[in-house]
Amino acid sequence: MNESRFEKATFAKTTQDRRRQVLDAAASQFAAKGYSGANINDVARQAGISIGAMYSYFSSKQDLFLAVVDNATVLMEEILRDVAECSADVYEYVARMLGAAREFAGAHAALNQLYLGLTAQPPGELTVDVSEQIEAVTPDILSGLLERGKAEGIVRGDLDVPVYALCIDNIFMMYQFAFASQYHRQRLAVYLGVDRAADADALERGIAAFVEAALRPAASGA
Repeated sequence: MNESRFEKATFAKTTQDRRRQVLDAAASQFAAKGYSGANINDVARQAGISIGAMYSYFSSKQDLFLAVVDNATVLMEEILRDVAECSADVYEYVARMLGAAREFAGAHAALNQLYLGLTAQPPGELTVDVSEQIEAVTPDILSGLLERGKAEGIVRGDLDVPVYALCIDNIFMMYQFAFASQYHRQRLAVYLGVDRAADADALERGIAAFVEAALRPAASGA
């Protein structure tokens, strides 16, 4: 687990288990109650530590929240880069990322609920800073893969790379939310029916085919 610039040296020196215990408790509280509603005393109670120990680790609730965001950002960045390195092209990346988004949502439910909650926060300096941090990696990866695809002739030459990168990432985000939010899960069922919404493998193939159809150059002579 990586150190955060928002934690004190005492937290950096504690055990990995203790760090995970505190950050998991904080993610759970922020996800359930939002930033404004969460209480650092409740985080300490859930983590099984004293409030004095908590303040020896973090100066404020904001620093604790930003440390949780740092941890989530590192986890997501590792997945994004691993998937990119294992993918031969943008089409394989899209297919792999859909599965990775689903797996991440299942393994880190609180972080996904926190992420979902952030998208509904009113404008504010903290929201802007956090969104810039969380979203910083994906545009570069997707844009790079799309530009490379154009150079290799497997992606349309007239493609507006920033717009298409945004649209593809929006698909990833909404798909991930379907495994973190009952509302978004039900939204899939409204469009697809319960049985088809539950078949993640088939759904991911369908989404990947949709993206590929939008990116591929027109067939010669069409």
